[in-house]
Formats: sequence, C-alpha cells, structure tokens
Amino acid sequence: MSQGMHLVISSSLHPTSRSRILARSVAERLRAQNREVEVFDLSQRTLPPCDGASAYGHEEVIALSQLVSSAEAIYIASPVYNYDVNAAIKNAVELTGKAWTGKTVAMLLAAGGQGSYMSVMGLANSLMLDFRCLIVPRFVYATGESFEGDSLADEEIARRVDLLVEESLKLSDALNA
Repeated sequence: MSQGMHLVISSSLHPTSRSRILARSVAERLRAQNREVEVFDLSQRTLPPCDGASAYGHEEVIALSQLVSSAEAIYIASPVYNYDVNAAIKNAVELTGKAWTGKTVAMLLAAGGQGSYMSVMGLANSLMLDFRCLIVPRFVYATGESFEGDSLADEEIARRVDLLVEESLKLSDALNA
C-alpha cells in the first residue's frame, strides 16, 4: 500500500494564530508517523478573492488546487469568527472546488469560547454534499486556555489531536488502499 501526501491547510491570517499551532501539531504527528506532509499556510501564501472568473488562474490558486487534488487526506485548521470558520478557508475551497472531490477531510478549530462548537458544520456539509468528501467524524475544538505562547498547553486537546490523526489515517489509508 502506498502512502500519499497529507495536506495541512492553516487558514488563519493572524500573525500569532492559535489554529496555526493546531496545524503545526498535526503536521508534527503526521511526520512522526513517517507520512509525507505539505503545509499550506494562508497567512504566507496569499489567495485572491474568488471572483468566479480570473482568480482561478492565480499561481497560488493553481498550486493549492494541485496540492488538494494530490492529497490523500486534508487537515483544515481554522479560527472561529462569528460562529463560523474564517472567510479565508471558505475562499480557498471556492477557488479550488472540484479538487476536493472524494477527499478525506479532518477539521481543527481554535475559538474564543465554548459556544461555537458546531461552527464547522457549514463547511463540513458543503464539502460532503458538493464534493463528496469524507469528513472525519471527530473535530478538535480548542479555546484560549488550551494554548500557552506558541504551544499547545492542554493535554486533553493534545490527546484529541492524536486521536484525530489516528482516525484520519485509518480512514484515508482504507480509502486509498
């Protein structure tokens, strides 16, 4: 069985993002499992707004589309704003569209409080219905007290990241066997 590339998309545009810490944590765990990992950080690689026309030809859109298309599994790390994932990840999905078809997708969220736990469901539903993605039925949801500086400081959240990676690998390995 060949093991393909795992794509981690860090969608926060904030310079000291907590969701980026989650993205880094997933990438580290995947590398520890000897998996090929690509990280696409939207704070470092600027995508144009989706205009339904010329934006699709932008070099970063093409690069992300190719990564999404070739990924065995995709891990999305997003902040929560106004009870939803951030606009940057929604824009990235709009720009790369059909490249998501049939992908295994796992989600990690960093939020300000406990009230936004279901905030990822709009994106999850869109990926399932529009592109037939298999959404890993375990999300990581972390709030501010789970972090210290630029590190994950909560053992329970770290355990959940471990479980998310473990379950995502089981699913993506089975689907891509």
